Amino acid sequence: MSTVDKAKVRKLLDAVKAEGRTSLTAPEGKQVCDAYGIAVPQEGLAGSAAEAARLAGGMGFPVVMKIVSPDILHKTEAGGVIVGVGNADEAAKAYDTIIKNAKAYKADAKVVGVQVQQMLKGGQEVIVGAVTDGSFGKLVAFGLGGVLVEVLKDITFRLAPATQADALSMLDGIQAAEMLKGVRGGEPVNREALARLIVGVSQLVSDFPEIAEMDLNPVFATKSSAIAADVRIVVDFAPKTPRYRPPEAEVVVSMKRIMQPKAVAVIGASDETGKIGNSVMKNLINGGYKGQIIPIHPKSAEIMGYRAYKSVKDVPGEIDAAVFAIPAKLVAGALTECGEKKIAGAVLIPSGFAETGNMEGQQELIAIGRKYNIRLMGPNIYGFYYTPANLCATFCTAYDVKGSTALSSQSGGIGMAIIGFSRSAKMGVSAIVGLGNKSDIDEDDLLLYFEQDDNTKVIAQHCEDLKDGRAFAEVAARVSKKKPVIMLKAGRTSAGAAAASSHTGALAGNDKIYDDVLRQSGVIRAKSLRDLLDFARGVPILPTPKGENVVIITGAGGSGVLLSDACVDNGLKLLKPMPADLDAAFRKFIPPFGAAGNPVDITGGEPPITYMNTVRLGLEDERIHALILGYWHTIVTPPMVFARNMVQVVDEMKAKGIVKPVVASLAGDVEVEEAAQYLYEHGIPAYAYSTEIPVAVLAAKYQWARAAGLL
Repeated sequence: MSTVDKAKVRKLLDAVKAEGRTSLTAPEGKQVCDAYGIAVPQEGLAGSAAEAARLAGGMGFPVVMKIVSPDILHKTEAGGVIVGVGNADEAAKAYDTIIKNAKAYKADAKVVGVQVQQMLKGGQEVIVGAVTDGSFGKLVAFGLGGVLVEVLKDITFRLAPATQADALSMLDGIQAAEMLKGVRGGEPVNREALARLIVGVSQLVSDFPEIAEMDLNPVFATKSSAIAADVRIVVDFAPKTPRYRPPEAEVVVSMKRIMQPKAVAVIGASDETGKIGNSVMKNLINGGYKGQIIPIHPKSAEIMGYRAYKSVKDVPGEIDAAVFAIPAKLVAGALTECGEKKIAGAVLIPSGFAETGNMEGQQELIAIGRKYNIRLMGPNIYGFYYTPANLCATFCTAYDVKGSTALSSQSGGIGMAIIGFSRSAKMGVSAIVGLGNKSDIDEDDLLLYFEQDDNTKVIAQHCEDLKDGRAFAEVAARVSKKKPVIMLKAGRTSAGAAAASSHTGALAGNDKIYDDVLRQSGVIRAKSLRDLLDFARGVPILPTPKGENVVIITGAGGSGVLLSDACVDNGLKLLKPMPADLDAAFRKFIPPFGAAGNPVDITGGEPPITYMNTVRLGLEDERIHALILGYWHTIVTPPMVFARNMVQVVDEMKAKGIVKPVVASLAGDVEVEEAAQYLYEHGIPAYAYSTEIPVAVLAAKYQWARAAGLL
């Protein structure tokens, strides 16, 4: 980026603040752009009709003329814009018309003058802007511009400051991306110039947080340049309180003590069946936790064979974590005692806080947590599981299928669905964590812990909101390079920022921001709960592909068509056209009425050897990087025969050092369910009755591999 003049911008913004204004005039906007090397047309400010004619003549006709008033933000609505002014007489008349229209629109508007601007012609109209999001902070935006900007809503966002690579990815991130490359004889835009402009805007709003919203609309992008015809800057000088964020190293130390404790206290432990404190005690004991279990109860001396204490302060030795199973009104007092005992983490099961409108009660817990440096999980949660330590710190049923997937949910109901699916699908997990109201510990704290946890290979999270989206994105961008991070963000249909002052602000629908920033951070976005669970189960067992070429091998033409559609929907690249020699090689194994090409349709009546030969060829050929199998239940090749044969071929290739991702879709009677489970248990994600899910799982693996730079 070119040299910037921060002092010039600071002086301008200080003047705007001193005048109590919330926006900059267009000439001020031009000065800000000049200071950051953001290309804008020649222009001048006229205070009279004669001066307008002189300025226009000096820069060359045609020109655009616009009202300059801090009280008129939407100039076109006020009749304050005249385009295509062709000579000095027209310029003088346009000046008088604009002033007259402005007074009619808002009689008390302060009029600074009329801006005379070199008129840009030709090129593609785009918008570059910036907004301030409550969770993610400063974001830069790019999309199709001009008068249709709020109709088409074709826009994409990235965290600011954005890199040149981020900016270039934005040019490809809109639906009209092809228009920028030149269509129907049109010339392509100068991508580097557009990217520089995006980077300049992103740097400006990062350097000056008081710039709340910014629009460059339209920007005329041509093959030689990208110039902003109009600049709108909205400011907000109210000081923002940054979210409390402990240093990462401290977070990891605390999280280790919570997730892998040597001693756990159960506050509200009980001998009475049906009480939460009783369920927590049973789960800790029956789950096989080998650390110290310490019941806390005001009256009992012993609970379930364990010595009980009136308070954590009475317990000799160190306690790492405390699970709370007491009414909401008693939590603050017990939490203070935990703080005085230097306990690292409180697992707050009780409800009755922010989720019921009791914000004051939750703020009290947060204050105690900060005072004593005790991390809070919840409140309003089911607790958590960490299987490597046999730890079931929850009132839900114990869970013992160990594996490498760590899951979390903001909702207790979704948490129960995660537990149920994991058990039913025999999906091994390293952790299942409830976050509830997220008074303190949230998704990025979990990411920091699981990043360094050797027992965890993939992280899947359900959330309704991110308290600090920027902190999450920054951690996720690093973690996702090493381990797949999958997120189900609930509330995809929220209305967004309709009341914003700028075009960019009005377009910043909350979910679009989540979608773009999660992608920028390398996070795999699940669109449904089933997606989250299937990705969490399938992504870790699939090998990483070495290239983009996918081939479908199917025994049913109908499945082949649906699998092809699913590949297109999920951004997978089918190897097409199939190289002639490879096409001929496949044809050797399939009947004359079958079809090579891609999908390779072996037809339904073929014996098991045809599946084996075609899959073996697909794995052996270096031009093929992943296989999708479409099985059709027949008497000739029963489901379990197909499943065992596929595992045999994949294992045979693995022994030769050939490892590629393979997924399968099984169509047939109920026996295909057993076959799908067998395939899954042997490293081939397989689904009965679905052509969409196996392709989506493969696509999730591809998305991660691309973002992590492994392809």
